[in-house]
Amino acid sequence: MADVISHSLFTDFDIDLFKSGKHFKLYEKFGAHALDLDGMSGTYFAVFAPAAKAVSVIGNFNAWDGSQHALQVRWDSSGIWEGFIPNVRLGELYKYRIWSENTDQHQDKADPFAFYAEVAPKTSSISWSLDYNWQDNEWMGDRKRKQSLDRAFSIYELHLGSWKRQLPGNEPLSYQALAKDLVAYISEMGYTHVELMPITEYPYEMSWGYQVTGYFAPTSRYGNPQECMYLIDCLHQQDIGVILDWVPAHFPGDGHGLYRFDGSCVYEHPDIRKGYHPDWKSYIFNYERPEVRSFLISSAFFWLDKYHIDGLRVDAVSSMIYLDYSREEGEWEPNQFGGNEYLAAIDFLKELNASAYSNFDGIQMIAEESTAFPGVSHPIDSGGLGFGMKWMMGWMHDTLNYFGKEPAWRKHHQDAISFSLVYAFTENFVLPLSHDEVVHGKGSITGRMPGDEWQRFANLRTLYTYMFMHPGAKLNFMGNEFGQYKEWNVTQSLDWHLLQYDPHHGLQKLVQALNHTYKNEPALYELQFDQDGFEWIAHDDAENSVIAFIRKGKEPKTQIIVIANFTPVPRDSYAVGVNDLGDWQLILNSDASDYYGSDFQINSTVTSTREVMHGKQFSIRIALPPMSCICYKLDA
Repeated sequence: MADVISHSLFTDFDIDLFKSGKHFKLYEKFGAHALDLDGMSGTYFAVFAPAAKAVSVIGNFNAWDGSQHALQVRWDSSGIWEGFIPNVRLGELYKYRIWSENTDQHQDKADPFAFYAEVAPKTSSISWSLDYNWQDNEWMGDRKRKQSLDRAFSIYELHLGSWKRQLPGNEPLSYQALAKDLVAYISEMGYTHVELMPITEYPYEMSWGYQVTGYFAPTSRYGNPQECMYLIDCLHQQDIGVILDWVPAHFPGDGHGLYRFDGSCVYEHPDIRKGYHPDWKSYIFNYERPEVRSFLISSAFFWLDKYHIDGLRVDAVSSMIYLDYSREEGEWEPNQFGGNEYLAAIDFLKELNASAYSNFDGIQMIAEESTAFPGVSHPIDSGGLGFGMKWMMGWMHDTLNYFGKEPAWRKHHQDAISFSLVYAFTENFVLPLSHDEVVHGKGSITGRMPGDEWQRFANLRTLYTYMFMHPGAKLNFMGNEFGQYKEWNVTQSLDWHLLQYDPHHGLQKLVQALNHTYKNEPALYELQFDQDGFEWIAHDDAENSVIAFIRKGKEPKTQIIVIANFTPVPRDSYAVGVNDLGDWQLILNSDASDYYGSDFQINSTVTSTREVMHGKQFSIRIALPPMSCICYKLDA
């Protein structure tokens, strides 16, 4: 095999962009790229190791011998080592052997820009191509319309490896098998989107993907990159968007990963007060280093570009934007203005969002952010962070706390179920019932509902209907939709066998109906982030634990009345104020027998009269089923 041949994919302009933190397609330059050079086939390698004194490529092709294929450092002080190795084919295992300037020791590192990796616990990178013949032109061409904020967003969050497993070996489904089973299920259930818990390559199964070592590689646990693309392609062909959970906040200290990559702090901040996360025992990216900003935004671009991902849910934003996050006094240093905001991380997030939205038409950026930091989903030019949406963690906590109480006590906590509407339009909120609510001893959502089996499922039906009628986008974790009893376990399949039982099957049918109702009724999505799309009827009937409100679309007559009874006591003639005379058609009743409800008899059509109620000049009288949420639509 020939020696390493001097060659570069970098122009001077590439280097200037990289060193200034403005190169967002580094995946086209770094890593392993198959080339034909002067009639020779082989692979070009490039890696950033600014504190290295020597770097070699090792792999099967040279018996993992670091003396054979030494890369050359660029002359321009960029810290990039590169070179072309003839006859290295696609599919070769490789790593970088790196000698640090201040030690005679070397370490073997996986390629930070590898497109593919060995199946964990093995850690080598694999040279690979990203060629794929996409068949999703129709989705991509219409994505901007379908993903605008005045469209329905019902997101099914899932962990690919534990959604469904194969018997008898308890093996996770492959990307190709998921492309059949998962796509059919999501389509049948009526969800608009899936959100994939991190599939960026990671070594430790129990991290659920949140401890990333490969920011440019889909995990090989379920197949190769093209098989992952095929799954996304199939979802798109069924009109289902794909959101990727993406983790730019921290990374693990595994020896083959980013930590002390060349013996120095290449990716992590060298100051432990900014560079180490005490909760997760992981390392925080150095947002002050231009090359690291280029690396991270290039990773975001990579998934949006090469994998046609439709949006990124950015994990742990709160931990990024506060210097004192999970730190005691003395463990952090204020910024130059004396505050606790991490200004470099905030600037990074703004640049991430601005560049992503400007380069990829129709995508959405979503923040998992749990504090009152202002303007997370506001435009950057008005002082915001520039995300499209933000998780509504307050709604989730208040709602689950409320539903966890016995119905007899709920009248003392009426504010908990209504408080979210005080601030519901300060951000573009996603209402999440995520994986975080069914782990670490919390049990399942089902298990947190009070009462016997019927009461638990009645509570769930009411909770989910209230959630879908509440302003904002929706997110529900896998298994919640059919009342999984057990806490989520990443090593096991969901308990699909429960669907043979009426309570679980009925709940699943309700969620299916909610998805279709949400998508088909403009009153539920057109103004879901706008105060004009919501109007209270009654939020203060604490004695009966009832709330009622109106959802409105852009057309004045596009209205839906929502009435929720949070007790098991039915109401025979409950008066509700409305804005218009006319007939109101029942469009959803969570107590219907199809959903394993009591089927308490209520009218399918009610007509408003001139009786003043709740400050409105018209009203309707309805029968209100026990533990239920019912919805009537104005027949315009």
